[in-house]
Amino acid sequence: MGNGGAARRERLMEGLRIYGSHYAELSRRFAAWLGLHSTDATAVLEIAAAEERGTPLSPARLSERISLSTGATTALLNRLETAGHITRTREHSDRRVVTLRSGGHIQERADEFFGPLAGRLDAAMSPYPPQLLEQFEQFMSDLNATMDAHLAEPGPAAPCSPASSEPAPRSTGRLR
Repeated sequence: MGNGGAARRERLMEGLRIYGSHYAELSRRFAAWLGLHSTDATAVLEIAAAEERGTPLSPARLSERISLSTGATTALLNRLETAGHITRTREHSDRRVVTLRSGGHIQERADEFFGPLAGRLDAAMSPYPPQLLEQFEQFMSDLNATMDAHLAEPGPAAPCSPASSEPAPRSTGRLR
């Protein structure tokens, strides 16, 4: 694959960027619909999705998933628990392990909000043969692993600001 392959890869990456932008906008609208800050809504969705997959999150894992410090995650969880959106339980044999659970109403509201889109997305994917979807699933897994590895590396030093010749502190590679 020569130049045509590079052009196709660029079109795919552009499509993924557009999809990501649409997903971010949908998440913002969901947050507004629930009357939550977007970070709080993202956390609630992460907790509910992990529960649905049968792998509930701990506070530390949630912190990693939404790129917040542990202190900020604790404050967020306090807000969500006070509002009745989540509960913290100790279900593990090691009673120090905290498991996050979403309130029953959260899954209902997420289904109400995202259900119509889920149907449309399923309909859009249904014409594609299972082997192509399997390849695409592997493709997405490879891209996500590449992105995870990149984000785990320290970022470059920030450029000097125009007002100072001192470089800004180095990025940790982690979004806050």
